Amino acid sequence: MDKQPFDIDVALERIEEAVRPWPKAALFQLFEEGYTSTFEQLLACIISIRTYDEVTLPVSRKLFARARTPSSIAALSWEELDGLIGPSTFHERKAHQMLAIARQVAESYGETLPGDRDVLLSFAGVGPKCANLVLGVACGTPVISVDIHVHRVTGRWGYIEASTPEKALVALENKLPREHWIDINRLLVPFGKHICTGSKPKCSTCPVLAMCAQVGVTEHR
Repeated sequence: MDKQPFDIDVALERIEEAVRPWPKAALFQLFEEGYTSTFEQLLACIISIRTYDEVTLPVSRKLFARARTPSSIAALSWEELDGLIGPSTFHERKAHQMLAIARQVAESYGETLPGDRDVLLSFAGVGPKCANLVLGVACGTPVISVDIHVHRVTGRWGYIEASTPEKALVALENKLPREHWIDINRLLVPFGKHICTGSKPKCSTCPVLAMCAQVGVTEHR
C-alpha cells in the first residue's frame, strides 16, 4: 500500500477522536479531578513508575484523601505512607523517596513546590520522564515526556528513529511542533494501550494507517 506523507497535525487530531472512549492517562485524569499542584502531580508520577494506570489512579486518590501537601505528607510515618501506596510497584522504596521529597519541599519551599525542572530532577527517584510529565501536566510547560508508548508509536509511524526513549526525546524535540509537546503523551498513552498496542496492533481500525510506515509490524489485527 502506498502511504501518504505523515502529517502530525492530522494524525493527532484523528487520535484525539479515536481515544475519546478510553480512559485518560493517569496524571491527566488526576489533574481533571483537581489534583493540580506540582507536588501532587510529582507524587502521582512517582507512584506511577512501573505501575499500571489502573493501579496508579486509586492509589493516588487514596493517598490524597489522607494528605495532599508537603507538610501533611512529611507528617506521615513511613509505615502509614507505605500502607497507603502499597499496591504500587516498589512501594517501600517509593515511600522513602516521597517522605524525603516532602520534607525537602516543606523545608525549602513551604507548601508550594515550584515548577522548575532542575528542582524536580534534584530529588532522588525523579528522572527526566517524570519531571517533564509533571511540568507539562501541572504547569503547562511545553516539554515532551517520552514513555514506552510515545517511543514505540512514533517509531512505528516512521516519524522518528530512536533506539531508546532518551534518544526519542531528543529526536522529538528536534522535529515535533512545540504546540504538541504536552499532548503527545496525553494522546499516545491511551492510543498505545488500546489501538497501537505493543504486539498485534489494531491496524485495521487505526485512524492514521494511511500515513503509518508500520515499522517493525509483522502481525496486526
